[in-house]
Amino acid sequence: MREVARLLGVADVATTSNDQARRLALAVRKPLLERASLPDELFAPLMAAAVHDPDPSFCRWFVEPAVYAFGRRRVTAALVDYLRDGTDAERAGAVRAWYTAHVPLRADHSPAYGPDGVRDPAPDEAQEARTAWLEASMRVFADTTDLRMHHRVLPNLPTSPTAYPPSLHELREHTLASARAHPDPHIRRWAATADRERA
Repeated sequence: MREVARLLGVADVATTSNDQARRLALAVRKPLLERASLPDELFAPLMAAAVHDPDPSFCRWFVEPAVYAFGRRRVTAALVDYLRDGTDAERAGAVRAWYTAHVPLRADHSPAYGPDGVRDPAPDEAQEARTAWLEASMRVFADTTDLRMHHRVLPNLPTSPTAYPPSLHELREHTLASARAHPDPHIRRWAATADRERA
């Protein structure tokens, strides 16, 4: 977040407490949303700030301007990378940020839209990233033994089989089998719901 503030030219404040960190986040939010475009050098610091913010309400302050300025496709692809290759803390942050990356965009919220309220839809086409997110989530579920991570990734996976492209059907079946046999009742409940939707 301090790197975002530095790149925006926002006066820095000490961030030794949560309250001071929130004040700095608030100070950068306004200039982020007021600009029709942002320099490319801001993208990685914005995504890092979003992923490392432990509060899902505040991570939106970084994700939303990034979506407006750089497009949903690029933002969601970056979150997929964090989920695949990040630390457990970064993976948890990516899961929190993923929801915000899909909020509806509104012309009256950003000058990234033209005066006619229109913007190029191409940068917001994110189907490829959504498929990659499903795959990465299932692979994280399979590869980790951390129950907290299981709770983070599995409930965010759709239970309906129609939400998965054919290329992921085998991986989904493996995930479902693991969830059915899982010792945690919440994980087994997800599997039961998925089984009902398949019937």
